[in-house]
Amino acid sequence: MDVLIHLFVGLHIIGIAALLGGFLTQMKAMGQGTARFVPAMLHGALTMLVTGVILVGLNQADDQPVDNLKIGVKLALLVVILGLVYVKRDEEKVDKSLFGVVGLLTTANIFIAVLWT
Repeated sequence: MDVLIHLFVGLHIIGIAALLGGFLTQMKAMGQGTARFVPAMLHGALTMLVTGVILVGLNQADDQPVDNLKIGVKLALLVVILGLVYVKRDEEKVDKSLFGVVGLLTTANIFIAVLWT
């Protein structure tokens, strides 16, 4: 079971890397007001959602403790991120503040994962 959990943790990290990497590649465009949500951001957020749900299930099946409040907060942030990216994915330009919110929520999600113990 540990190997399976570690596999999905790795996939979860790849998802967050795609989401944050997509954001970071658009930083220069954000400064110019031409940033857009790239497909990597949508795919990364979806990967995080699927692997996160699987990880919670695997940890519960393995009788490991799961902090439901932490998972709920992370899920809420991810749903907001996913909603924003999905709705605005086809627009040529996204408002700077909206784009910044996605970056801020993504970063917050990372710090919640690492620092909330």
